Amino acid sequence: MSPVGSGSLLPLLGKVEEETGDRRAMVDWDRVEELRSKGWDWEKVAADPKVGFHADPSAGDPGPALRALYHRGKAKGRRGSHPAGTPKPEGAKGGARWSWLRILYLILPLVAVWFALAYLVPSPVGLLVPAFPYLALVLAVLAFVFAFALWRTTPGRRWSTVFRGTLIGGVVLGLVLAGLIGLTGSLLFGCPYLPSAASLTPVNGPDSVTGWEQVHVSPWQEGGKPVFFSYGAVWCPYCSASSWAIWKTLASYGAAVPNSAFSMYSSSAAGEPAKSTPEVVLANAQSSGTVAVQVAEYTGGTDGAYPATSSCYQQAYVSAYATGIPFIVINGQYLHVGSLYNAELLSAWAAGANGGDQAVKNSVGNETAAPSGGNPWLVVQNQAWFMMALLVKTTGVSVANLAATYHWSAATQTAVTADINVYLS
Repeated sequence: MSPVGSGSLLPLLGKVEEETGDRRAMVDWDRVEELRSKGWDWEKVAADPKVGFHADPSAGDPGPALRALYHRGKAKGRRGSHPAGTPKPEGAKGGARWSWLRILYLILPLVAVWFALAYLVPSPVGLLVPAFPYLALVLAVLAFVFAFALWRTTPGRRWSTVFRGTLIGGVVLGLVLAGLIGLTGSLLFGCPYLPSAASLTPVNGPDSVTGWEQVHVSPWQEGGKPVFFSYGAVWCPYCSASSWAIWKTLASYGAAVPNSAFSMYSSSAAGEPAKSTPEVVLANAQSSGTVAVQVAEYTGGTDGAYPATSSCYQQAYVSAYATGIPFIVINGQYLHVGSLYNAELLSAWAAGANGGDQAVKNSVGNETAAPSGGNPWLVVQNQAWFMMALLVKTTGVSVANLAATYHWSAATQTAVTADINVYLS
């Protein structure tokens, strides 16, 4: 095959353009670029059916004709003029179509960055859309579609300059989007900064006191008082059992719970092993001069329903760490998820047996055994004492002063002091 000189290109190209017309738009110039990068000569490229080049036989050999058309498009693109159906230079304005693959190159990194930041900073970034399960599900679907699109794409076209630039743009947009969400939540709504659940550290306690974790953030306080936040539901037997330790703790700090809360409320979740466990309804618990009490508790009759939160702080902690109920937060720094102890240990007073909730109330409140059925206070005491110790640590008031102010028993004062000295010092 003889080389085509510059003097013969223009007549040849003119004839190709005249005869092919709009068929030039059918040429897959990305495919041409890919095959040329592999070292294919122009004749072989022009003969490739995926290229889609059809030159009139009178225009001469297809290879030189395709090469002439290719280089003419490149030259005109550099001068700011570009004929339809010819390749544009890399990076030229409008030089790449927004195919589905390119759109995925933009959206997938955007969602991936958003997911990562929502996981690492569940508040405030993850409050609008939590990392799990929502962003994780969207990311998984996008990753599957993207993998399928790559599989359907010719290997040499999967990592072009245009795709690389689009991916970088997606990363930048993801950072901007997550940043705007975080700033809006923090500055406009006052949501706290909370790290991921992976950053929590266990809090050691007595053998019967387990499940407490610490998050290393600024305190959550109200009017200078540590916030005691309880999140649960009356249908949940584990919340019902735990309510007695919570009530004892709050009562020991002067926080009142209405007497109506003891009117034989009991959990009702069908199929639970501790169904009808007696409980205290904490929804209307009141703050004291030492502790700010906040409660989100569902008191309706629908099993499985969860309570609504009433502030960005409450929602932030629930979204970040509440993998179940009951959920307790003390001063924004100490967390407990799940039952404080085995709910079945209070089964002797279930459904009103042996005096029901009133017997449990008297036992826990007076720190004595119940008249029959056993001793509920022994079930409750260790977790109640430990929560009291956590509050001592966050208030900064001595045990002796608190004991005198709120009339703690000698046993309670001794136990709380021991917890502080041994586990929380």
